[in-house]
Amino acid sequence: MLDHFGLVVSDLEKAVRFYENSLAPLGLQIIERHDYGAVIFAKSAADEFPFIWIGTATPSFWGSDCQAGKSPVHWCFKAANEAVVNQFYKAAMANGGRCNGKAGPRGNRYYAAYVLDPDGNNIEVSYRPK
Repeated sequence: MLDHFGLVVSDLEKAVRFYENSLAPLGLQIIERHDYGAVIFAKSAADEFPFIWIGTATPSFWGSDCQAGKSPVHWCFKAANEAVVNQFYKAAMANGGRCNGKAGPRGNRYYAAYVLDPDGNNIEVSYRPK
């Protein structure tokens, strides 16, 4: 089980707009804003783990060569159903995302959408029916 993960972004406001709107269908929201240029997303302040940290400041315990989008990441969020995947895709595209695979079936028993965030990271939302 993940506790948290983080990502350095090049433009915090652009990234916040993208993530705040595209993660809303998954029930994730901003639970903290920090003066040093970081935002934390989670289900709620009461149910804060796992959480996602995005910021323009590189944490001191990361390597000094960390830069936004230098080594893009791939995240996949689990959706409750196909409608959530579609909502994510629509919100992400309306808020600075770039299509990397429209919402639709992917092989057997898998429905997903892929969007590149403003820094080129591949964000996937998928639904796997039981």
